[in-house]
Amino acid sequence: MTSKPLSDAWHEGDPYERYIGRWSRQVAPRFLAWLGMEGGRRWLDVGCGTGALASAIVESCDPATVIGVDPSEGFLATARRQLRERASFLVGHASDIPLPDSTVDVIVSGLALNFAPDPHAALREMTRVLTDDGTIAAYVWDYAEKMELIRFFWDAAVELDPRAAELDEARRFPLCRSDALVELFRSSGLARVEALAIDVPTRFVDFADLWSPFLGGQGPAPAYAMSLSESARDRLRDHLRVRVAPNEDGSVELIARAWAVRGTPQA
Repeated sequence: MTSKPLSDAWHEGDPYERYIGRWSRQVAPRFLAWLGMEGGRRWLDVGCGTGALASAIVESCDPATVIGVDPSEGFLATARRQLRERASFLVGHASDIPLPDSTVDVIVSGLALNFAPDPHAALREMTRVLTDDGTIAAYVWDYAEKMELIRFFWDAAVELDPRAAELDEARRFPLCRSDALVELFRSSGLARVEALAIDVPTRFVDFADLWSPFLGGQGPAPAYAMSLSESARDRLRDHLRVRVAPNEDGSVELIARAWAVRGTPQA
């Protein structure tokens, strides 16, 4: 395994879109349908990234306003380019949201809560800017089992080098499990907490379509792949190809599962 330091940071929108964004955009409408919010609400998307969830809110929820907050200027540039005047975007962190108290009705976070250094602090900060009758909801990938693109990657990597297990998101991010998400929300003082599994099909036209996003260097698994020597990366590629078992026409069909959770400040 490489001795180079790896980072969870996401900085560039286009590599992220090819790797995860295209699947996140399929989770977002299913998540919003589950929330079932009436129109005219003020929405805040924490860790908005390239704007997948914010776009879905604009398209399907008839919001009064949509604000996205993210620490990455690169991601925000992509979100602003896609949504223009339909939403506004601010640089900020989940534990330091640049908004006054009680100014939004619905707070959502897609695929970001597990990256917060202190998830409890993040939920306290979200509660601060939420109205008393508001809702907080989030979803994260099921790294442990059914986010198969990433699960198969780490299984292949660990078979080749057991030390790679230290970097596996399933091990590093216990919030990828529904029971952990529910406990987080309840222990942060939220009520009426419930969780839901959201599955979306991830079909790749061929193995290259699956593998090439890992060469973008954005996120833990791609960062690990690009930290390897070329020969080690080639071995990982070939090992992963065997694991995902392409169809006769070369296509690959997997499942991406996200766990969603929601709660309110009041019972």
